[in-house]
Amino acid sequence: MVESRDDQVAGGGPVRPRASSGRVSMAMVATRAGVSGQTVSRVVNGSPRVDPATRARVEGAMAELGYRPHRAARALRTGRSQTIGLVVTTLATVGNSRMLQATAEAAAERGYALTLVTAADGVAEAFERLVEQEVDGAIVLNEASALVSGARPPAGLRLVVVDAPTDAGFSSVHSDHRGGAAEATARLLALGHDTVHHLAGPAESFAAAERERGWRETLVAAGIRAPAVVRGDWSSDSGFAAGAGLAAASAVFCANDQMALGLLRAFSESGRRVPEDVGVIGFDDVPDAANYRPPLTTVRQDFEALAHRAVEVLVAEIEGSSRSARSSVIPTSLVERASAAAG
Repeated sequence: MVESRDDQVAGGGPVRPRASSGRVSMAMVATRAGVSGQTVSRVVNGSPRVDPATRARVEGAMAELGYRPHRAARALRTGRSQTIGLVVTTLATVGNSRMLQATAEAAAERGYALTLVTAADGVAEAFERLVEQEVDGAIVLNEASALVSGARPPAGLRLVVVDAPTDAGFSSVHSDHRGGAAEATARLLALGHDTVHHLAGPAESFAAAERERGWRETLVAAGIRAPAVVRGDWSSDSGFAAGAGLAAASAVFCANDQMALGLLRAFSESGRRVPEDVGVIGFDDVPDAANYRPPLTTVRQDFEALAHRAVEVLVAEIEGSSRSARSSVIPTSLVERASAAAG
């Protein structure tokens, strides 16, 4: 980020650049917003030392004038690339793709670019690629978090892991998977079902394990022995395949909406009616869940809040306002639609 020099005209003195010239300075932004140049600099660099009203006024002035920070100059001054990495194993799942979009938006709001790497060849290799690209830190997403415990991140690479135990030794952010699963299970029991079966996610997934734990603990607390788990791989195909193993169930809590979609099809093809014969609740509240047949009762994850919190924690560590590992749990909520009814 640099301030523009005044334009020179032949045989005359300096003239101030116009906003339309594309060479807008921080001084011009400060004048428009009625603040000091130092305040504008703090806003541009994401400093927490600016009250929200002033920040909004400065950002409004930037938008009006078309001001764009100079990333290379800022990197020279701060020693930071203003880039964070995102480590994933796949983007095939709805949760991962939504987290990618939300993380990119949250990073941009704080003036950071996002670079994506996959852990197809292992998380250690992904970390090395990020170091080569001189990122300031990285967010490890969902299924990739299981790989972090067995790898040692390069020195100086700050990490925030989405979906990892709170005692993992680094900053972590995750939804209240356990609490959401417990609420879903309790809702099905309250509707009169004698028990609730569970279509679980992959065994190595932290999120799947926590959802299974919430389901199991709720049944045990109600004095009900938990039925055998039927396990899928997050895909709708695996949900469809699970239909045979859940043919006698009167209520099923699915660990995600995609598997619930496949299960709804399996029940339909076998002549079982939802919700008349079997109640189904999913997890995630994907955008299409309201248009399933029937519309799916599900546990909503706030992907935007997850991403914003992960970026917030990482940027705080990058910029030196936090030096200790922190953990955050983002609440979930039950969204009731037509796929669950009294047994």
